[in-house]
Amino acid sequence: MSQFDEKVQLYKDSAAGLNLKLSDALIKGVAKSLGPSIYLDDAALVSTSDKEELARVKKNFLIGKLGLKDGPALDTAIDQAIESFGKSNRNKYRVLFYAFLAKKLGKEALYD
Repeated sequence: MSQFDEKVQLYKDSAAGLNLKLSDALIKGVAKSLGPSIYLDDAALVSTSDKEELARVKKNFLIGKLGLKDGPALDTAIDQAIESFGKSNRNKYRVLFYAFLAKKLGKEALYD
């Protein structure tokens, strides 16, 4: 199994444990789109206690990558993602966080 496949399996297992109901194809597509950053400990996780990082997720991923317009719906989706992962969960994998947001906001097709 390649290093990429091992990471994808880790994400699938974590998603199942959190009951996120994300498709394998979506998880793999998001992982592929993030490239080598999934192998870097710091970049592979989202720090939801860091407001600057959440602003970057909104600007770079939701608005930049997914092409959504800024508005309260984006903030609500981020808040729902944080709740779904659990505030005390220290392993909020970026791949799963982004996949959850893409699904929540109806942008899964970008990763087909």
